[in-house]
Amino acid sequence: MNQIFYIPTAGPAKQFLLPVLTLAQREVVRFLRQRTRVIGALIQPILFWILFGAGLRGSFKPPEWAASGMTYQEYFFPGVTVMILMFTAIFSTISIIEDRKEGFLQGVLVSPVPRTSIVLGKLLGGTILAVLQAVLFILLGPLLKIVGLAPDFQTGVTLASFIPLILFLFLLGFSLTALGFVIAWPMESTQGFHAIMSVFLMPMWLLSGSFFPAGNSGWLSWIIRANPLTYGVTGLRRILTPEPGLSSTPGNPSMIICLTVTSVVCIIYIALAIWMTQKRSTRNAR
Repeated sequence: MNQIFYIPTAGPAKQFLLPVLTLAQREVVRFLRQRTRVIGALIQPILFWILFGAGLRGSFKPPEWAASGMTYQEYFFPGVTVMILMFTAIFSTISIIEDRKEGFLQGVLVSPVPRTSIVLGKLLGGTILAVLQAVLFILLGPLLKIVGLAPDFQTGVTLASFIPLILFLFLLGFSLTALGFVIAWPMESTQGFHAIMSVFLMPMWLLSGSFFPAGNSGWLSWIIRANPLTYGVTGLRRILTPEPGLSSTPGNPSMIICLTVTSVVCIIYIALAIWMTQKRSTRNAR
């Protein structure tokens, strides 16, 4: 396998970085050999965005913090982007279970590679794939408007906001991939992972303000505000919304709050993933 990454360093830095980039490269190569994963991670969210956008465009009422002219396709667009990030993280981290069954994971764990490198390599590979697919979807938005599938869509992405967009997508993608790692690591079957996805990950996405605004729905609005993914969706919406932007309310926190919460949650997920790999388990010896 050709080496994609080159590390000019030597010594301890190389011993740490080489496994990270090698495992990340393995995730990219595996994805290129399994192109059907694009259907689940990219095509399905696009269909959701087009169909729900067309079906709910007449009944959608913009929340108080949004401009009066916001359409449902514009509101739903950041949520679908986060769905793509989540689906890619799911497909990337579910391979941990397959690697354990095939013996690859055991071989990596008994090597002199630091456990932190193993975790970061897996997360980096999944995040690269997630961000690439999310960016592709964002670039497809204006094209779908031109062909008439998203006539009400308008994006605020400019050259000046493109770099902040990529950085925030990378942070959010890293966080979701780390969450998927934490869920997949103790699992013994892919069926168990899909069950967790159905009862935890999908409700987590639905209750993040992606599909509908929090509004004044009592206890449900408090759950949405307590959901860490809400701040990732809101932060992405602020970057993608055309000027003059969105006002800050309890249901639509500021960009600083969104960035802070997403960063803290990402660090917690990564710390949990590293801690779990440090623990000895007979499961990894099977």
